[in-house]
Amino acid sequence: MKKMVSGQWSVVSSGKIFCLLLFTTTSLLSCSIPNLEAPECTEARSAVKEFYSFHIGNDMKPSAENLKLREKFLSKELLKELSLSNETEKDNFTATADYPKASRVGECEAISPEKAIVQVLLFWRDDTRSEQREIKVETVNEGGKWVIDRVSHSK
Repeated sequence: MKKMVSGQWSVVSSGKIFCLLLFTTTSLLSCSIPNLEAPECTEARSAVKEFYSFHIGNDMKPSAENLKLREKFLSKELLKELSLSNETEKDNFTATADYPKASRVGECEAISPEKAIVQVLLFWRDDTRSEQREIKVETVNEGGKWVIDRVSHSK
């Protein structure tokens, strides 16, 4: 620790002032950005993002085994419906047999405290193709957890 010489700051004092200014600035900035989104959308969007990250990062071909791996993300109704359907090449969660390479969660509309519709953008990009499609993912709050209840093409 240096002694303070007349008209000069010590290294310790400068460090303390810097930390105080940094903390104050960070605190003010974090408090000044309001979240205008409905809480239902925040939770539904998070659940949809988690699902599609998992889904696109793994085998998307419809099968009983792949459905079982996705069970925790799905409503009881959708799980029942998909369990009874015949396996095809068309993926139920992207509404296509041409599996996308990536996704991004977009806008959300809170329908009620128990239901929200989330926009999902699907992407195909390679050396010869750059394409984007939109689907709508209906989510419901089931047992305190947001899950996917239906997937449809956006019009």
